[in-house]
Amino acid sequence: MTPRRIDAAIGRAVEILTAAQRPAALTGAGISVSSGIPAFRGAQGLWERYDPEEYAHIDGFRAAPEKVWKMLGEMYTVIDGAVPTAAHLALADMEAAGRLGGVITANVDGLHQAAGSRRVIEFHGSFRTLVCLECGRHYNPVAGVLPPAGIPRCESCDIVLKPDVVLFGETIPVRAQEEALALAAAADVMLVIGTSAVVYPVSDLPLITARHGGRIIEINLEATDLSRVAAVSLCAPADEVLPEIARRVMDRSNPLCGR
Repeated sequence: MTPRRIDAAIGRAVEILTAAQRPAALTGAGISVSSGIPAFRGAQGLWERYDPEEYAHIDGFRAAPEKVWKMLGEMYTVIDGAVPTAAHLALADMEAAGRLGGVITANVDGLHQAAGSRRVIEFHGSFRTLVCLECGRHYNPVAGVLPPAGIPRCESCDIVLKPDVVLFGETIPVRAQEEALALAAAADVMLVIGTSAVVYPVSDLPLITARHGGRIIEINLEATDLSRVAAVSLCAPADEVLPEIARRVMDRSNPLCGR
């Protein structure tokens, strides 16, 4: 998009969000790329080096958890060094100002919470906790639990712990799914940021908003299938345009969310 078209799209997004009563956001891997966390797909993605059927499927983890931790250890190293982007901070600012009802994220990096967002629905779980598949005990990662100290094991069962994330072959946590569906259905505007929205069931959330009469504002580097139904489709880096959108909306608005 040309600078003029970007500015016009930002203006339309600001008008829609300023008038919104129940705005919400859906974020994907694209919002965290500038934090240093590469997307799973694409030329630099993990799936170019690790077969997801072997390394990201629950059957693969159960069969060879030590092998899968080769990839997981690499991901933890990246996530531990990541910091929130300007886009993460803009969403947190909007929520604090009463201009955003919550964030649904397909990400597992915890950067929305690190930015200050309070209502975050982690649709695919979180790398910030570990779980034992035998007894169900959860662990908060601390020194000595995660690599390079070694592959983490349950203190009670002595089996390899799994990150508390949804692998292929697992179902979305019931509570996260219910909360996300409710937020999407209630939203009169859904900000969709950094996701192509093609992986079901998270891909259905913006469409649920649309089916209930809400409008979609999309911010992505490239057009997606969602662009055809979005009220505004901004093909630009979220770090550049979302802080400007948030600033203008907060300058023009009174807080509405949570009333």
